[in-house]
This record gives sequence, C-alpha cells and structure tokens, in this order.
Amino acid sequence: MIKIWGRVNSVNVQKVLWCCDELSLPYERVDAGLHFGRNNEPGYLAMNPNGKVPTLEDGDFILWESNAIVRYLVMQYGPASGLYPEAPRLRASIDRWMDWVLSTLQPVERSVFWGMVRTPPEQRDMAAIQKSADEAGRLWLMVDVHLRGREFLEGDRFTLADIVLGTYCRRFLGLDGIQRPDTPNLQAWYDGLRQRPAFQRHVAPALT
Repeated sequence: MIKIWGRVNSVNVQKVLWCCDELSLPYERVDAGLHFGRNNEPGYLAMNPNGKVPTLEDGDFILWESNAIVRYLVMQYGPASGLYPEAPRLRASIDRWMDWVLSTLQPVERSVFWGMVRTPPEQRDMAAIQKSADEAGRLWLMVDVHLRGREFLEGDRFTLADIVLGTYCRRFLGLDGIQRPDTPNLQAWYDGLRQRPAFQRHVAPALT
C-alpha cells in the first residue's frame, strides 16, 4: 500500500490526499512535521533530505515534492482519470498553473497564512500581513480573469490544476480578518470545488 508521510494541516499534504481520493486510491498516512516531528530524524532524511512533507513511499519507490507526487499518482494509477491529460498543450497549461503556485503564489501567500493562523493575535503585524494579502490578492485577480466563462482552470473538466490551486485558494478565501479584492469568477470556481467530497474531507476542515 502507498504510504504518505505528512500532517493533515499541511497544504502540500492536502494536495496529495485530495488526489488519492479522486483516484479512489488507498493509502496509509503517517503524521510527520511540526509538532509531530519525525521529519528531522535520520530515517526520514534518508528518504527526503529536505526534511519536509509530504514524502511518498510506493513499495521501493520514494518520491518527494507534492506536485511531483500528484503527477506520479495520476500517471501510475489513474491515467484515464482526466486529472492529467496527455494532450501536450493541455498538460503544459496544467503544469503552468502548478509551477506558478510554487514559484509565485506560495511565497506571497505563506506569510498571510502564517501571520493569521499560526501567529498568536497579540503578536500579529497586521500592516505587514495586509500588505502580503494585497500582493496575494493581485495574483488571485489574475486567476479570476482567467476563470471568466470557465468552470475549471484548464479544459472542460476537473484536473490537477484545480486541486493544486484549490488548496491554496482555501487558505486565502477562508481567512477572516484580512481585506480581499472582489473575485466573483474565482469564488464561483471555488464554490464548485467545495462540493467535491475529497475537498470536504481533506481541505475544508479548520485552518490550523
């Protein structure tokens, strides 16, 4: 059975769990990271020298980096699922969003999440947090424009692009206490994702 190392409140672990459920793929999950520890132990570092989560074990195959993991899971266990179509232009468009999340969105949005969720209220620098939220908002406005007239990010069906951006959108639209731009297309897309059972199971729970 597939083993996934990582805590359920990690956005990158949530991507992988969501993908597994969309594929009806059984797995075992092992708590690791933050207060669970383990990710700095020699055995874990032998699998993933970055000391981060998630890490995937599939028999004797070990893989780290969440976007690489979800691509692998679909190619190995669900090539006909439609989550990662083979058509080069469509696949490249999906990859574009997955890469954009890590290169552009995540570095900005991380400080908003940590400031509002993992920092005690009395220690929050709200001016700095809102500045980062404004930067993130400008990025989400770009997605909002792209989504005009679309049900999904790419193509005519749900794909890995929706999973990867959807996990981060939960962290942006689901936060209280920050100002956000009006993004009606983004909200409609996100409301659709919220109806999916795998989203409700792995992404919808309270942010911690």
